[in-house]
Amino acid sequence: MGDLKFLTNAFPPLGSRGDPESPSHYSGSQDEKNIEGCHPEEPLQGRAQDLLQKEKRKWFTFLLCLFFPTCATAAFPKPWQMYYQEPVTPVMEHLYDFHATLLWIEGAIVLLVAILLIFAIVRFRASRNKTPSKTAHNTLLEIIWTAIPVLVLVFIAFPSFKLLYMMDVTPKSDLTIKAIGNQWYWTYEYPDQDIRFDSNILAESQLKPGQFRLLEVDNRVMVPTNTNVRVITTSTDVLHSWAVPAFGVKRDSVPGRLNETWFNVKKEGVYYGQCSELCGVKHGFMPIVIEAVSPEKFKQWVASKKSAPQTHSGG
Repeated sequence: MGDLKFLTNAFPPLGSRGDPESPSHYSGSQDEKNIEGCHPEEPLQGRAQDLLQKEKRKWFTFLLCLFFPTCATAAFPKPWQMYYQEPVTPVMEHLYDFHATLLWIEGAIVLLVAILLIFAIVRFRASRNKTPSKTAHNTLLEIIWTAIPVLVLVFIAFPSFKLLYMMDVTPKSDLTIKAIGNQWYWTYEYPDQDIRFDSNILAESQLKPGQFRLLEVDNRVMVPTNTNVRVITTSTDVLHSWAVPAFGVKRDSVPGRLNETWFNVKKEGVYYGQCSELCGVKHGFMPIVIEAVSPEKFKQWVASKKSAPQTHSGG
């Protein structure tokens, strides 16, 4: 018991270290603050049992997601998530389906190779073949094992090219947003609406209930649902990358160059992304938050933004 107290004092929770106002400060989840949901007055045995139960649940979730990967889908990353976030745009839906198709093909190939290996090991083992075969070539087999991979690649290529074209070519857009990367925040412009603002990460002390540490910002990007949105991205200093996993979108923001992508969000919600190109010491503190609302609410937001002072500070 004394040893456990010594370890507890020697290694305090991560949330007790560092500056609480710093975005890089780790405070841990509420469960961690409560020592995995236990209170100090509870007996040590009860704490150990609770910790054991939580570890069992974690491993169960891991195995469940491993064999049923779609079980961990969300508009933001979740603990122990093993697969993509839930797709909410046509591009991401196609990426999701294409990836699932490839998994089936890869699984079939792995199974076939495993069967052939087992067959070769059993059929041509030394105890059964006292005199090894000296066969070096078999024309038919060589044609088969060359033709089958070619056919598989051709089968994969056609949907792949179609998907690449869909991702690369922007359809006629109803809304244009310019995303400008800075060290270390984003600036957004709505050229047609004459709106411009900065989007900075929120410090931990500024977070409200339900908001996520390292993912929430002071100014969210608002977009209407069922609308083709064109995103033009660039940078004022170094390479950045504008990426939102639930949209299937990732475009590099390059100084002096404009890159373009698009999305069409099919359902309302809040979707999170982050800068995905190493851009300096605070690269991990450049979150992207998109809030998809109905067209009516979007018009109200545009009106409120036009009447309010702009929050852009430069860059």
